[in-house]
Amino acid sequence: MASTVAALGLAALGLAALGCDPAAPARDGGGASPDLDGGSVDAGRPAEGSDAAMPATDAGMGPPRTLGTAERPATLVVPSAHDGVTPLPVAILLHGYSTAGNIQDLYFGASRHARANGYYLVIPDGTRDAGGNRFWNATPACCDFGGTGVDDVAYLRGLLDQVEASVPVDTTRVYFFGHSNGGYMSYRMACELSDRITAIVSLAGADFLGDMDCVPTRPLSVLQVHGTLDTSVAYGGSAAYPSARAAVVRAATRAGCDPMSVQTLDPLDLDTTLPGSETRVERWSTGCTAGLDAELWTIEAGLHIPTFGPSWMPAIMGWMLRHQR
Repeated sequence: MASTVAALGLAALGLAALGCDPAAPARDGGGASPDLDGGSVDAGRPAEGSDAAMPATDAGMGPPRTLGTAERPATLVVPSAHDGVTPLPVAILLHGYSTAGNIQDLYFGASRHARANGYYLVIPDGTRDAGGNRFWNATPACCDFGGTGVDDVAYLRGLLDQVEASVPVDTTRVYFFGHSNGGYMSYRMACELSDRITAIVSLAGADFLGDMDCVPTRPLSVLQVHGTLDTSVAYGGSAAYPSARAAVVRAATRAGCDPMSVQTLDPLDLDTTLPGSETRVERWSTGCTAGLDAELWTIEAGLHIPTFGPSWMPAIMGWMLRHQR
């Protein structure tokens, strides 16, 4: 089944991020080892399932705050310098299948960037499935493989409500971004919470398969970042999810952009294991509803877990923060 194949591939994110043995049996009952993409990560991360604390704050910076409930806590990271009055943007980071928010945060370097650059960052965790893997119930392709039906849209909406009630938020600049299963969930939030979200970024995730499977009440800006050699969530799509390009063209069309008019921008150097500026940047912005556009960043020869350098967070947050509803 497509869902089983997706589970095996997406499990690679958590196992690789945790430094697990790639020959270890997959935990989803598929009876095969996941195809690890060879992503490089830092050593010394908390072990999966340890419920370790969030990464320590930098010297002189205030501690993160806790949101959510006792059963499903989340972390709110606040900027190191803020007057407590000026509304700031908020970005919600969604982890991949079988990993956790703190691991995704370390991989992206998100907390450090948020503290230094004046926006709020929310870091939640998905629930655990029967195999102990954290997941988001995003699309039929990914990743509620046990059919729990958990309402992650309501959970994430509630976190956003809490943030807006506890700190001054610029509600015209609300963003979701995620990797793999977190990218899928970002697309779902873009559909079901489109009245409150400004833009999303998906790294190696995918939208719903069909154009009419989930239709937002209002369009928003979308950035898809995807490696051409991703063997977990294929760049070219599958029978269960659209290609990276199809997802972006769909978002561009909904935003009123001319889907046939594509601007190629200067390439980016995001992946430190690939030579030169390996990431091709394409933008759909002709004829769009004011303030909206869509972009596809194609990492040539990129894998499911790219090895990002210091340009990653400035690049994606720069894209997000220039969008305002």
